[in-house]
Amino acid sequence: MTKETYLQKVQTLKKWAYAYYVLDNPLASDEEYDKLYHEVLDFEQAHPDQIAEDSPTKRVGGIIREEFSKAKHIKRMWSMEDVFSNDEVSEWIRRVEKNVGRCEYFCEPKFDGASMNLLYSEGKLVRAITRGDGVMGEEVTDNVRTIRSVPLSIDYEGLIEIRGEVVIRKDDFEKINEERLAQGESLFANPRNAAAGSLRQLDSSITAKRRLVFYPWGLGENTLEKAKLSEKMAFVYSLGFLEPPYAQECYGLDDIEVFYQKLISLRDKIPMMMDGMVIKVDEVSKQEELGYTVKFPKWMCAYKFPAIEKVTRLRDITLQVGRTGVVTPVAEIEPVNIEGATVSRATLHNFDEIERKDIRIGDSVIIIRSGDVIPKIIKVLKERRNGTEQKVGRPTQCPTCGSELLDEGALIKCQNLHCPDRVINSIIHFARKGCMDIDGLGSKIVELLVKEGIIKDIMGLYFIKAEDLVHLEGFKEKKINNLLEAIEASKGVPLYRLINAMGIEHIGEVASKALALEFGLGIVDATFEQITAIEGIGEEMANSLLEFMRVNHDFVLELFEMIQPTVEKKIEAAENPFKGKTVVLTGTMSQSRGEIKEMLEKLGAKVSGSVSKKTDFVIYGEDAGSKLDKAQSLGVVTLTEDEMKAML
Repeated sequence: MTKETYLQKVQTLKKWAYAYYVLDNPLASDEEYDKLYHEVLDFEQAHPDQIAEDSPTKRVGGIIREEFSKAKHIKRMWSMEDVFSNDEVSEWIRRVEKNVGRCEYFCEPKFDGASMNLLYSEGKLVRAITRGDGVMGEEVTDNVRTIRSVPLSIDYEGLIEIRGEVVIRKDDFEKINEERLAQGESLFANPRNAAAGSLRQLDSSITAKRRLVFYPWGLGENTLEKAKLSEKMAFVYSLGFLEPPYAQECYGLDDIEVFYQKLISLRDKIPMMMDGMVIKVDEVSKQEELGYTVKFPKWMCAYKFPAIEKVTRLRDITLQVGRTGVVTPVAEIEPVNIEGATVSRATLHNFDEIERKDIRIGDSVIIIRSGDVIPKIIKVLKERRNGTEQKVGRPTQCPTCGSELLDEGALIKCQNLHCPDRVINSIIHFARKGCMDIDGLGSKIVELLVKEGIIKDIMGLYFIKAEDLVHLEGFKEKKINNLLEAIEASKGVPLYRLINAMGIEHIGEVASKALALEFGLGIVDATFEQITAIEGIGEEMANSLLEFMRVNHDFVLELFEMIQPTVEKKIEAAENPFKGKTVVLTGTMSQSRGEIKEMLEKLGAKVSGSVSKKTDFVIYGEDAGSKLDKAQSLGVVTLTEDEMKAML
């Protein structure tokens, strides 16, 4: 076989595979495909230096890695705001259209899988990264190359990030579990777990057998000059990607609700697990104008499907002690299957709720679960009682350490700072992503380290030695070295992550960033007045921080000394015409409004999304709309992009 004939056969194989895996319209029999596949494979084995980059033989996997490396997304991958009712969608639309006027919306199913970012450079798939924390994820390119619905090459110049969901179809999920059962392996709980677990296989040949499917839903880095997201996605589908079923343009609340109800009616027929519908503002310019909150884009939301209800029996109530000492009751129920997930526990929130609903051990209860929401008991079927049910009393002693509990009504707390459960949960929180991000320090290892007396608090992590771990089951030299290196690598993290890792009640990542920027290491001695002066931090958060620092003042200073966190200095902008001014951007400019917004904020301006009497400047580009009109009617100073630059 000549190389030219080989390349022709590769193209035929690709065409047949695309028709089978993407179009669901086979062009050849399995026998014909297998015959051609082995002809291609024989040539490649005889001429390994001539193998085509996009040969279908590269899909079988076989690459074995010791671990996954971290990789950074070019553009951040965001979470989505959840809405659960028609009223909440109406309110979301009102907020959107108040800022940018009437919109068209692009709606599509929200599949329940593992989010993935594919990076193509000059038409070649060069990297596949899991969502991770939105900024960094795990690089799983070798595994993603085995997914038949992911093109290895596309007709696109430059860089483009194509985002989507890796899923397993329901029938394939059942087959995988049947195979695992036959081999004596543990079963996957649901298709999402199966998809995520398959992507994290160190042996890519295992991933290749898992029947994974990739559905694109968005873009990161790209240079597509199209006015609408739906037009950009149509281009993506034309490159050879699977097109999600039933996507639709909607023109307001009524259209959105009709399409939403249609998807619910098709829930059992669509072969992938769905937990809702995604609503996106379609016009790209309006997306840019709306911008982002700390957590999610203001131009998209997930309209979650109604919770699924099931009846089961409450077998027992167990108690959990959190890192702040709060004792939470947990319902142990007879296992019940809800949308592919086996549920055996449900939240009860607190003992006031148990009393209010008169929940008793042995009761028949209705539980609901919606998407990622933790299952909860919504009703007790009292008419089914037979007299054997047992009332639940309020606990007076900690289930873990036995110390006396403080009953504050809604909250019952263990006040023993050395309670093992408090220690364990505080260390788990300390090590997680978004905090110290200590890779390999999962909950099971933390429990083991505390149980064995190797550590007694978060500070103890930094005194662990290799000889402390060698006697533990499963701890071989490489695992020990990796854990110790990960702990050491956590030193020098940005201060806000250390503050977040301390687990101060009511103080999350956003507040931690504001506090770190304002006070630096002086946060231990900040006053109530200084703390509440920070925008977005109220009295409850301030009191929580002050109480934590009062009790743990010296301990926090020791942590600072040990970890040596990186302190970001608050840079005061030099004097300029925009410092301290409120600015609104509208219209299309020579660079993205996001870039201009970032530049103005560095100059000390506050960039707002809406025009009011308090607005100082409206900077506008081409096709400026209602915001420019409103600015002119209010007498607000308006500037073209060139006039803004001239002022600087």
